[in-house]
Amino acid sequence: MNYFRMEPENTIYHNSSTVYRPVFFRRVNDKEKMDYLLENNKEIHIIDQIEAQLVELIRLDHPSKKLTESEQRIFIDNHIGATSLYDYGVWVYYQWLNQLIHILDEEEFIRIRTSRNIYKITPEEINLLRKKKVGVIGLSVGQSIAITMAMERICGELRLADFDTIELSNMNRLRVGVQHLGLSKTIVAARQIAELDPFIKVICYTNGVDGENIDSFFLDEGKLDILVEECDGIDMKIISRIKAKQYQIPVIMDTNDKGMLDVERFDLDPERPIFHGRLKRVDGLSVIELEQLLNQLTVQDKVEYLVDIIGFENVSDAMKLSLQYMNKTIVGWPQLASAVTLGGAMVTDITRKIFLGKFESSGRYFVDFDELIQP
Repeated sequence: MNYFRMEPENTIYHNSSTVYRPVFFRRVNDKEKMDYLLENNKEIHIIDQIEAQLVELIRLDHPSKKLTESEQRIFIDNHIGATSLYDYGVWVYYQWLNQLIHILDEEEFIRIRTSRNIYKITPEEINLLRKKKVGVIGLSVGQSIAITMAMERICGELRLADFDTIELSNMNRLRVGVQHLGLSKTIVAARQIAELDPFIKVICYTNGVDGENIDSFFLDEGKLDILVEECDGIDMKIISRIKAKQYQIPVIMDTNDKGMLDVERFDLDPERPIFHGRLKRVDGLSVIELEQLLNQLTVQDKVEYLVDIIGFENVSDAMKLSLQYMNKTIVGWPQLASAVTLGGAMVTDITRKIFLGKFESSGRYFVDFDELIQP
């Protein structure tokens, strides 16, 4: 297939491993471009369920009435007017799937997509949440969080950062398939979000976040409203908080052990120490000094930092056992799918409450199944 070029952000690259943004065709303006794509890609898979989506929309407009099929048809015809069903809404091309899918355009799509949230989330709150920007550093635990946020649609923009690729051992906790092995964790997560809701803006930092691009991650195209920190590296775990504190951005972290959730409201209390004052050894150091110090740490040093941050009393017995065998009989940080999934739920719930002004505290909270559910 030849490359199909439009505006830079809408360029189609066939079979590229780095593409994660779909291409939109609104046939009023993009008929020739879409027809060109179809003419030059005979293998494309077309999915058109626009009529079923319009039926859902009509039902939302008449919630108390049980409409017959003929009544639905009349309402749909009145709704789309002179526009043909084929031209109504938007066609979305997912290059990595080679699929062209017909959906309602943004406002109607979001209205239906969030209709089962009401009134747990009110229409006014849904509109407020659409303006929020969330940054996620670390796409192991972070993948579950980002996708849960997208499903619940508690933000309009997600910035995803991780330098790593998907390995077979990651699949004990990541919602991926064997076809994703070797692909960027950020790209795969971004694609999953785009397949769920192509109107959520996703920005990928496939080389992760470091001292050179961290300001861009926090500030470009508008300041983040919340940072979700789930990275494995102790250096960025610390430095990202220094930056969040500087920019007065709240930080949320799930440790996926004993259901521990950290909330640091640097937006409400910009003078509060990072990690609730548990890491006094780095107080007063600049970002450059921190990078120099942290780059020299041994594995044992990093474990000691983590123990200071988390607290040995807050580590489960199973995790304590695992730490003894780190780089001896095991080579990676132990994580379970159930704990990672719980983290996605907890962080999403707290983020939504912070955005809606329903949670204003900093602190450490636990949803420990071993304590809550006992034989």
